[in-house]
Amino acid sequence: MSTHLLVLDAGTGSGRAVIFDREGRQVGVAQEEWRHLPEEGVPGSMAFDIEGGWALLRRCIKGALESCGLKGSDIAAISSTSMREAIVLYDGKGQEIWACANVDSRASAEVAELRARSDTFEREFYDVSGEAFALGALPRLNWVRKHAPEIFAQVRAISMVNDWIAKRLTDEITVEPTNGSTNGLLDLATRQWSDELIAKAGLDRAIFPRIVEPGTIVGHVTGAAATDTGLAEGTPVVAGGGDVQLGSIGLGVVELGSAAVLGGTFWQQVVNIPKGKVDDTMRLRVNAAALPDMNQAEAISFFVGLTARWFRDAFCQEEMRIAAETGRDAYALMEELAMQVPPGANGIIPVFSDAMDFGNWYHAAPSLLNLSIDPAVANKGSIFRAIQENAAIVAAVNLARVEAFAGVGGTGPLILAGGAAKGVLWPQILADVTGREIHIPQVREATALGGAAAAATGVGQFSNIAEAGRAFVRWDRTLTPNAANRALYDEARERWQQAYAAQKALVDAGLTTSMWRAPGS
Repeated sequence: MSTHLLVLDAGTGSGRAVIFDREGRQVGVAQEEWRHLPEEGVPGSMAFDIEGGWALLRRCIKGALESCGLKGSDIAAISSTSMREAIVLYDGKGQEIWACANVDSRASAEVAELRARSDTFEREFYDVSGEAFALGALPRLNWVRKHAPEIFAQVRAISMVNDWIAKRLTDEITVEPTNGSTNGLLDLATRQWSDELIAKAGLDRAIFPRIVEPGTIVGHVTGAAATDTGLAEGTPVVAGGGDVQLGSIGLGVVELGSAAVLGGTFWQQVVNIPKGKVDDTMRLRVNAAALPDMNQAEAISFFVGLTARWFRDAFCQEEMRIAAETGRDAYALMEELAMQVPPGANGIIPVFSDAMDFGNWYHAAPSLLNLSIDPAVANKGSIFRAIQENAAIVAAVNLARVEAFAGVGGTGPLILAGGAAKGVLWPQILADVTGREIHIPQVREATALGGAAAAATGVGQFSNIAEAGRAFVRWDRTLTPNAANRALYDEARERWQQAYAAQKALVDAGLTTSMWRAPGS
């Protein structure tokens, strides 16, 4: 009897196979890291290795089944998720002929060329798709058209990477709208390809496959794929989604106005918003949600987790040594130091990620401002607390921007997941800065759990994905804001915004180097 759900996840840094029981409990997993290598002589390129990636995922399928003592025939349904923005191109036989990873930035010149067509050209695409050119498929397709015309001439289909996984299993090329919307050529109002945008892009409408909603069966495992993977022939393969959108389902973010902060390497702030709304300022991206009756506003705080790791590795060797000797987490020891520092972190102003500005997306040079040479004022504890407070402030600014254009997402609890949710202090700081209750789920693999919700829905266990998300999420703890700290953090936010603008001016003048800038910015 088929009793379990399999999710294949092609993330930025690794591929994995995760197995859940029908109640949404994880029972097996196998994961391997992968690297997306640049193409020789192509600055900014980051290719996606189709054959190497598939071999890795096959090993993960085998490893996940072995980890929990299951066979391929025990899998009732399969779904897939992946990094977003990454695309795969196919020829007329359905063979992959070109692919790139999400962080591929080879098309900076093509972004600039598109923007140069008119002052409103990018805006015309954003108003329909919710996407700017920086991360979209069009500049990359134009790069292929210009630099690899022999490949471009063969293109007969395009998909995202999670759709490619489904294609490998079923031999069906489809696109689901959550990740599909990140390529910038899908109409958010209809969740279908935009004929208008495709025509403006000068692309052939025929290369854009049929759209299949998350939680809908795409096809079934073919005999060849069964032989290749050890899965059972005929197993239903269900459309999944982009990592953030499915992660939201796995966190129970299923109501209009529901909001979450995904606190990992990047901090992503996501809010479910009504269809038909985009940001007039073009600062935030809007994607199709995994729920068919709403979209999802998204802001990204850059390198928050990496900033914490940099500080640990550069300045907290003592805490790392103690952690290694005692079996504790170095970040927990760093938080203990930070807890000894009052809210406001003695006035230290970190400059790392800016609030999101999708249409002109770049950051100041990493800096720490307003330090003191008094070690009682500026020390490991105060600087780490300042870094934590700053991440919460940037998230609060982004969430306020969502509320400003969408009219939802400004009140109610915030769901916090990812590495930041493991701490004691960081979740409380986020509660205090935003003035909102923080709900922390038990889930370890929110994106994979969202994929399991899609798979379960596809085989009739639930009537829709929202129902599955509500059923699968389990809660760990809730934190309430300390109202006494709100005014202090509001003032710290104002100071940070003014200081950040001054630091970006140094980048503009060529005196410092941006921490990161989007292609064409």
